[in-house]
Amino acid sequence: MRFFGRAAFCLLAVALGCSGVACSSDSGTSGGLQLKLQGAGATFPAPLYTKWFKAYTAEHPDVQVDYQPVGSASGKKDMHDHTVDFGASDGAMEPDEIAQVPGGVQLLPMTAGGIVLAYNLPDIDRLKLSREAYVGIFLGKIKKWDDPAIAASNKDVKLPDTDINVIVRADGSGTTLVFTKHLSAISKEFAASPGASMQPNWPVGTRSKANQGVAAALDTTPGAIGYTEYGFAVSAKLKMATLENKAGKYIEPSIASGQAALASLEMPADLRAWIPDPEGDQSYPIVTYTWILAYKNMGDAAKAKALRDVLSYCLTDGQRKCEALGYIPLPDAVAAKVKAALGNIQAGGVAPASSAAKPEEKTEKKAA
Repeated sequence: MRFFGRAAFCLLAVALGCSGVACSSDSGTSGGLQLKLQGAGATFPAPLYTKWFKAYTAEHPDVQVDYQPVGSASGKKDMHDHTVDFGASDGAMEPDEIAQVPGGVQLLPMTAGGIVLAYNLPDIDRLKLSREAYVGIFLGKIKKWDDPAIAASNKDVKLPDTDINVIVRADGSGTTLVFTKHLSAISKEFAASPGASMQPNWPVGTRSKANQGVAAALDTTPGAIGYTEYGFAVSAKLKMATLENKAGKYIEPSIASGQAALASLEMPADLRAWIPDPEGDQSYPIVTYTWILAYKNMGDAAKAKALRDVLSYCLTDGQRKCEALGYIPLPDAVAAKVKAALGNIQAGGVAPASSAAKPEEKTEKKAA
């Protein structure tokens, strides 16, 4: 009986200790254990988000941010299902989508970037594409690289008489939404079908998943052309076409031409801004903001504070890391508006599934 009593005491102590570990891991306030924030969504900003979150944790080891680049459509769904602490999307949520999320959603543009048309033609280092040409390619109407619509803008280039291999996204993608919004803005035919969508019914193309998948397919497919984020193209050392903009100028993708496009738009109060066809002689024609999706009511005070602090870092020190990875820092006026909106992330309301309200439920999920 004496042994049983000691054993029972030890088991009770272990049980209490485990319960304390689970709770302190969730709160991030005890024993040096980390508070964990779980996010998921867009692949477009994933390299930058990964760099930001690692840098923040290096300075604040009590907070860990786990971000899964699963695509914008999945990021929105995870927000709706309350399976993450925050989401991310290259397509800002529409008001009707926000209305369906318990706890409300605060849209927070965090950075911006260009969507490029990268190509694989070994003997051609410079390629100009008119608006007619690249719309025709993605409608499946221009099938050969020496098509007159392409040749007209490349008079000093010997274009091959070979098939164009189009690469498009297979998954629900904010990058695709932005690209198809642009194509719809410049072509009534494209607007009618397939139109602007995260996952359109493309009339042509081989499907690849995520920006990194498209970049990899472009790198290994002779005669290929496809759309991907500028930073991915730079990292993969892909050739990028110079595109005709709204002013009729041929503009190379760069940080500077992306900033020129952003300058043509004033950020509205709800922080939802689209630039489907930017004004300006020096503006690159396909540029977008990308958004963090945060619950206005997170249901957990520690997580709400941690997320505000993490995103504040991203909007200040983090902006200086953008250009090295091919992203466009937020204009100062936009960054100030977004930082002010962080105050809308609070603890009240409905908790995400990853922050269940009852301590015993938290412990069971941690143990599982």
